[in-house]
Amino acid sequence: MTPFPYKLVATDLDGTLLRPDETISRRTRDALAAATAAGAAHIVVTGRSVPWTRHILDDLGYDGLAVCGQGAQVYHAGEHRLLTSVTLDRQLAGLALSKLEAEVGPLALAASRDGLDGEVLISPGYRVQEGPLPYLPYEDPAELWSAPLNKVYIQHPELDDDALALAARRTVGGLVDVVMAGAGIVEILPLGLSKATGLSLAARRLGVKGADTIAFGDMPNDIPMFAWAAHGVAMANAHDDLKAVAREVTASNEHDGIAVVLEELLRGRDG
Repeated sequence: MTPFPYKLVATDLDGTLLRPDETISRRTRDALAAATAAGAAHIVVTGRSVPWTRHILDDLGYDGLAVCGQGAQVYHAGEHRLLTSVTLDRQLAGLALSKLEAEVGPLALAASRDGLDGEVLISPGYRVQEGPLPYLPYEDPAELWSAPLNKVYIQHPELDDDALALAARRTVGGLVDVVMAGAGIVEILPLGLSKATGLSLAARRLGVKGADTIAFGDMPNDIPMFAWAAHGVAMANAHDDLKAVAREVTASNEHDGIAVVLEELLRGRDG
């Protein structure tokens, strides 16, 4: 029997592991279970902070490590414990936002506070996706900076996500990192932080390396993770920038793209 070729399966959540209705199909659950039974660890790697991820992991019965907040947080799901957390320099972030607004005009802002129960703050005018994820509106700008943050979300009334991310990188890319993580989700992060940095920390705890890893994703914020992993698989619904660097493109998140690849790998093992 051929060994399963990877020791680690790293999966993004939104647009990748989750279907559009934010559920995970039975087929995908079974494929991941079979991969772990064959000796691979599974790590969820998501842009969501821990408070917005925990309920999904609990529903999965997931008790391993998860990388949250674009790599800022390594979370032990089984112990409900934050192992590592990187925060954004608030003074530096404020300077970056001032420079960016001088270039492109006023922005609507949101921010993810640090910690297991950190709130997501939403400014007036910020377009938030309706659903079960909690957020806290604020009026006073000082409130945004009153507690440690993992990241700041930015939106512009006219620029689309690609144009806003490009303008932000060009204007303040030497101060902070800028990623696009989904529709309407452009984020300001600590300089040097990415899903790859968080994933490498989590993988080290498991004794595995990038060369042992297959990674699945759908957005440009997954590009560093694909660069770190041995094999990057983009979903059919992925952003073109991610498809351009992927080793493989699978079916969409709605059509069990993760399961399609894992089942093929498992068949090779059984064959």
